[in-house]
Amino acid sequence: MPLSTAELFKKAKKIEIASRRLVDETISGQYHSVFKGRGLIFSDVRPYYPGDDVRSIDWNITARMNAPHIKQFVEERDRTVNLMIDMSASEYFGTQGSVKRELAAELAAVVAFSAIKNNDRVGLYIVTDKVEKYVPPKKGRRHVLRVIGEILAFQPQSRGTDLAKSLDFFSKVARRRSVLFLVSDFLTTGWEQAMKIARQRHELVPVVVSDPMEEVLPRVGLLVLEDLETGEVVEVDTSGRVARDFAKLAKQASAARDQALRRLNLDVVKVSTNEPYVDALVAFFKARSKRMSHG
Repeated sequence: MPLSTAELFKKAKKIEIASRRLVDETISGQYHSVFKGRGLIFSDVRPYYPGDDVRSIDWNITARMNAPHIKQFVEERDRTVNLMIDMSASEYFGTQGSVKRELAAELAAVVAFSAIKNNDRVGLYIVTDKVEKYVPPKKGRRHVLRVIGEILAFQPQSRGTDLAKSLDFFSKVARRRSVLFLVSDFLTTGWEQAMKIARQRHELVPVVVSDPMEEVLPRVGLLVLEDLETGEVVEVDTSGRVARDFAKLAKQASAARDQALRRLNLDVVKVSTNEPYVDALVAFFKARSKRMSHG
């Protein structure tokens, strides 16, 4: 059921407060060090002090001032961070107090506020089996609040998932190199080649959102289950063989997904509805920083 305007505002404000606190206390510095700017640009000159790198001496100013001066540079940020949020029907599933789409909105908000704190732009793609909503990248708090509101209020036209088609659209629209956080449960297949193409130009960060009950059914006897994307309804005995087969198949699907992501050689963020997502984000930044320090 869609949220009212008052409910949306209240929820967006709550996410903003929590996100900005996390960014200020935990994430911002790590974000800055991992997603570097495009390079260095000249900003000013200052007198040379013993210990400064002599390669930075500005010889023209030194000759004019009759004293050594060095060039100073600042990092040229001007980066774009794109959020691609899977809003297919399976994202409405959740058994741990929140559904996967709410978790995705909160995580996206933390990434977005980290971006604007570092003067980067933020863009949004909401996808199902097609791109249903596109918000061009911009800077600023008002823009990030719009992005959060779009995610919270969005009502998809389609129930299905096609990440490959959405990534193809992204590759055509996003001409400049950017960072892409792809937030999905990755329960479908067929996205590996499209991700391989996208990562050739962009920095791709898969964010895998899951719920514990997607892999293990509770032992509650007869249980009626509905596939949120196809609408198929089945009745299963969770105390019998069906539950064991379900767990086995779910484990195999999860392993296949993880193997496909490993083949792409990407740093993956894994979040679950029963765990604090900030821990997963911090672990991602640490792993990425370690990888960068080793070349």
